[in-house]
Amino acid sequence: MTKISPATRTWFITGTSSGFGRLLTERLLARGDRVAATVRKPEALAGLKADYGDRLWIASLDVTDTEAMRRTVDKAFHDLGRIDVIVSNAGYGLFGAAEELGDDQIRDLINTNLIGSIQLIRAVLPHLRKQGSGRILQISSEGGQMAYPGFSLYHATKWGIEGFVESARQEVAPFGIAFTIVEPGPTRTNFAAGLVSAEPTVTYENTPVGDLRRAFAEGRFEVKGDPEKMVEAMIASVEQDPAPRRLTFGAAAYASISSALQARLAELEDQRDIALSMDFDR
Repeated sequence: MTKISPATRTWFITGTSSGFGRLLTERLLARGDRVAATVRKPEALAGLKADYGDRLWIASLDVTDTEAMRRTVDKAFHDLGRIDVIVSNAGYGLFGAAEELGDDQIRDLINTNLIGSIQLIRAVLPHLRKQGSGRILQISSEGGQMAYPGFSLYHATKWGIEGFVESARQEVAPFGIAFTIVEPGPTRTNFAAGLVSAEPTVTYENTPVGDLRRAFAEGRFEVKGDPEKMVEAMIASVEQDPAPRRLTFGAAAYASISSALQARLAELEDQRDIALSMDFDR
């Protein structure tokens, strides 16, 4: 892997009011880059705008509004001329057993985490093709490779966007566009504060869902991930060629993903004979 010399870049980042989006915006502006930041409430970035002026381009955006997304992306490229890196970051978590979840909760999460991310990527691709290059960082999670009980819909969105990216990366590689999927483990951001929870039911009280619910309530769910280190690694990844396909962040993420992949591979090997026997006999 070759390291590219750092240069001033222009970034487009969704979900910049807090968490990874906010930290990325702060770091990039501090190092001299330009940032097109989208946020539901632009006043959340007022302090940064006062400090950095024209290097911070701000737009109000709800990523579930596809037409607004396309208009915002088009305007950002028009106003800034060129955008080097897209960070698809907007999203949140939903906790509850699958049958505890409400229909609206399911619909809202899929519209934000999955469809919103897909439509952002679709909106930027024509512009990146035209300029002949671009890097897209898709913020996923360790939950795009493994699964906790109680997060079925969250995992559905993360596994879904990772599948989308795996396919899309092959489609657009000839145009100089590359993807990196970012998979943090439990991290000290405001993810927990934004977590939406289903109404608990007695049915799941003495199940793994109930155990995890109590661990959250009692502060026993350990969170060691350092978001500042992760943000620096995301920025550094853009200086690598070829682009890393995935970035796994945190000891917990490494352990959980490694365990899940090894178990899946072992299961695949266990049914190798039956798999190979399913073709037509010659």
